Amino acid sequence: QMRVVESGGGLVQPGGSLRLSCTASGGSLRLYDVAWYRQPPSGMREAVASIAGSGVIDYDDSVKDRFTIYRDNAENTVYLQMSKVKPEDTGKYYCNVKGTGIWGRGTQVTVSS
Repeated sequence: QMRVVESGGGLVQPGGSLRLSCTASGGSLRLYDVAWYRQPPSGMREAVASIAGSGVIDYDDSVKDRFTIYRDNAENTVYLQMSKVKPEDTGKYYCNVKGTGIWGRGTQVTVSS
């Protein structure tokens, strides 16, 4: 059974950068579409970015031109590079292997000065 673990969250100042990792074990992520979601402190979980097995990438408008999603198949990891972060990017970030029901436990990102 494949599982994924997120890491890389933390406290970052507005305008700063952070890289989140979604690393899989028990299976190969390269075969799947993978998405990053975030859940604000008092809100619903929302999709942020996704990368298909074909390489097609999609971003929510709120992060376009600031976040980059990419894969490292050798590391069996999907990354979310966050740049120019804003306070509204604060939340718990989750990795989802689409179509499988597999979610990680999330990693907390807090953007604050």
